[in-house]
Amino acid sequence: MSGHSKWSTIKHKKALTDAKKGKVFSRLSALVSIAAKTGGDPAMNPNLRVYLDKARQAGMPKENIDRAIKRGTGELGGATLEEVVYEAYGPGGVGIIIEGVTDNRNRTVAEIKAVLNKYNGRLADTGAVSYQFDTKGIIVVDVRDASADEISLCAIDAGAQDVVEEDENIIVYTKPNELENTKKTLEDSGYSVQSAEVSLEPHTTVAITPDKSQTIEKLLNQLDDLDDVTSVSTNVQID
Repeated sequence: MSGHSKWSTIKHKKALTDAKKGKVFSRLSALVSIAAKTGGDPAMNPNLRVYLDKARQAGMPKENIDRAIKRGTGELGGATLEEVVYEAYGPGGVGIIIEGVTDNRNRTVAEIKAVLNKYNGRLADTGAVSYQFDTKGIIVVDVRDASADEISLCAIDAGAQDVVEEDENIIVYTKPNELENTKKTLEDSGYSVQSAEVSLEPHTTVAITPDKSQTIEKLLNQLDDLDDVTSVSTNVQID
């Protein structure tokens, strides 16, 4: 798949590390709250089901999950959360899309600008970067205890658009509305699904010189570390 940049898998591995430290709980709580705004019943809210699965996989306590749902449905008070999206350019013209959940837009954009400035990046106008990306369902499957060919065939039969083998994982791409059904089919077939989420993937990737590679990775990681940021997508090819 020409647009795969490996950043989705890097983010996945990073999220597992962060989960052990507990930092990921606040991020998941915010995502659950935002998803619950359109309904607190996961049986009727597919988006909420996706984030509840991620919260449980990360080991988030049930009381935290319940509190996040109630905050989203308005049963609990507190600051109003909203989703934000910023587009940016990094070194070498690399495109970056930064998604977040915040109760203070001014604080969030100031923190993002500070990180971008540190690495010679800058915010871009709305639409300047996003046209280079598509929204896809992304499922990461562990292949260490299974055949990569069997997983790929199962995923394709379930409706996957594309399958990429990477290290010890299979990356399965689906239409956003097919994510949950494909994930369930893989799990019902006995395969180990490591993560499943709707994410942005670039149409094509941008090659960079080796001297810029470490700088861009530091930039992406520091953006991803910001408390209000929930996802960072890029079209850079990270090897």
